[in-house]
Amino acid sequence: MNVVRPGRVSVIGAGRCDAVVFETARTLGNLLARYGLMIVCGGLGGVMTAVCQGAREAGGRTIGILPGDDAADANPFVEIPVVTGLGIARNVLVVKNGDVVVAVSGGAGTLSEIGLALKIGRPVVVLGHFGGIEGVIAAETPQQAAAVVQSLLAIKPRAESY
Repeated sequence: MNVVRPGRVSVIGAGRCDAVVFETARTLGNLLARYGLMIVCGGLGGVMTAVCQGAREAGGRTIGILPGDDAADANPFVEIPVVTGLGIARNVLVVKNGDVVVAVSGGAGTLSEIGLALKIGRPVVVLGHFGGIEGVIAAETPQQAAAVVQSLLAIKPRAESY
């Protein structure tokens, strides 16, 4: 029996962020959920909280792949927490579980995830300062990033329910 799963987008980024980056990630999550995509992230704070919040506000589903052993560490918008006990090594699982990876701001951890995603052949879309990396697709806005993801996955938005 073939089981069709919804497309998954791994969203990576800063564990702590300012209000502008938070809103960018929240908007991105909302838009991706409207395409029927499931969000995969590291499950903690900052960009991870924002993208999950936006997705849940649009009726989307979220998976948080946590570095520790306690599901309670997940942000309140993670629907499915996955504990790993792997620390930062869980970054491989975050990018491997998305069909596309979108980076929103971030630092060294995000950079490592971008490198891992490129190494395993995942398309990478970036919002923010990682646009100069060879092999990534730079986007200026969450709307543009969502449109690139839509194009890469050849999907159509869900019908509006309101």
